[in-house]
Amino acid sequence: SGWSNPRIEWKFQKGLSLVLFYYAGQLTEPYKNRVQFSPTAIHFDTVTREDTGKYICEVVGQDSQIAKSEVNLIVQVPPSKPVAHVPASATIGSRAVLRCTEMDGSPPPTFRWYKDSMLMPTDPKTSPTFRNSSYTLNPTTGELIFEPLSGFDSGDYYCEAANNVGPSQKSDVMHMEANEVNVGGIVAAVVVLLMVLALVAFGIWFAYSRGFFSRKRDTASKKVIYSQPSHRSEGDFKQTSSFLV
Repeated sequence: SGWSNPRIEWKFQKGLSLVLFYYAGQLTEPYKNRVQFSPTAIHFDTVTREDTGKYICEVVGQDSQIAKSEVNLIVQVPPSKPVAHVPASATIGSRAVLRCTEMDGSPPPTFRWYKDSMLMPTDPKTSPTFRNSSYTLNPTTGELIFEPLSGFDSGDYYCEAANNVGPSQKSDVMHMEANEVNVGGIVAAVVVLLMVLALVAFGIWFAYSRGFFSRKRDTASKKVIYSQPSHRSEGDFKQTSSFLV
C-alpha cells in the first residue's frame, strides 16, 4: 500500500513561526541533544519555556498521501519574583500608575496588589478600607492606576504574581507619598519672575534717562557756492552769486 514506507516529519509552530523539528530522518537544531525520537513519539529530556507551542506530525505516503496530527505543549514554569514599579511621590489630584512585571512564569501569571500589607480588591468601593480611594486594578497586566490620587493613597505597596504552577512570588515593598500641590513654591516663582521683569524695565528706563540710547544729530556744514560774473553790461545785470545753507 501507499503507507508501507512513509516519510515522517515533525514541525514546531509558535505564533506565526513554523520551523522543522524532525526532517530527513534526523532532529534539527537545537533539539538534537535533548530530544529522543521514535516512529510514534518524541521525548524531551529537558524542556524550557520556549518549548511551549504546537507540534505537528506529518506522515507522507508513497502516493503523496498526507496524514497529520497535532499536539499542543504548554511548559509550566512557576513565576519568578516580580518587580513593583511605584513612584516615590505623586501629586494629589493627579494620575498615578503603578506596574507589576514578571517575565518567567508560564502560563503568564495574574497579579494582586497590597497596600500596607492589606490585599487591595479589584473594586475599591466593595471594601470599607479602600472606599476612599479611586483606582482601577488589572489582574492580567498588573497595572494599578489611581485617578485621581488622594491623600489616603500614601503608603507601602507591593505586588504578588501567581499562576497555580508553583508558589506565588511577592515583590519588594515600595513607598509612595501623595503630596499636596506646592502653592508656596508656585507663588515664590511668580514673585521672582516679576522682580526680574521690574529690574529689566528699570534698567531700560535708566539707560534712556542717561542718554545712552539718544541719537546723535548730524550737523551739516554750510556750503557756499560762488561763481564769477561774466562781462555784461549794466543793463544785463543778473544775480550770479548764490548761497546754499
